[in-house]
Amino acid sequence: MSIAWSDSTPIYRQLKERVVAMVLDGELKEGDALPSVRQVAADYQLNPITVSRAYQELADEALVEKRRGLGMYVIDGAREKLLASERERFLKEEWPQVLARIERLGLNPEQLLAAKPINGVHA
Repeated sequence: MSIAWSDSTPIYRQLKERVVAMVLDGELKEGDALPSVRQVAADYQLNPITVSRAYQELADEALVEKRRGLGMYVIDGAREKLLASERERFLKEEWPQVLARIERLGLNPEQLLAAKPINGVHA
């Protein structure tokens, strides 16, 4: 897990979002253990309370579960739940801004679809 911290968002939230991205990207699969709080704290020079807070939010959202004496594990159905919530968030929060920019620039669907990918991403 490599992370560059931003000053604009609390670190626990950034850590939580990194774990969410790892689940969505398939780096962490259902049933996989999350890295231990102590290990993450040591690796990234974080306070263990910060890591615990991120993990607790994931548990509160029923994405991971704590197994006594074993650690935190990604629960079954976590990826599907995340996909549904991330799609909804994208459509409500990000898409309107993207659409407004497309309209402002006068782009049409053909131009967007014809854009050549750069490094696997359309430009």
